Amino acid sequence: MPFTGSDICKIIFAVLLPPLGVFLERGCGSDLLINILLTVLGYIPGIVHALYIICKY
Repeated sequence: MPFTGSDICKIIFAVLLPPLGVFLERGCGSDLLINILLTVLGYIPGIVHALYIICKY
């Protein structure tokens, strides 16, 4: 699946601030809350979850 320019921006945001990348992809919902929790518990799990959400949708 080819990435668009907006996907590249979301991936950059996901690496710098994972909840922002998820928010841009899915909005305010359960995925965002899960990502905030994962980011608080550990930065790397938050990044992995954010990249998964961006690549999935």
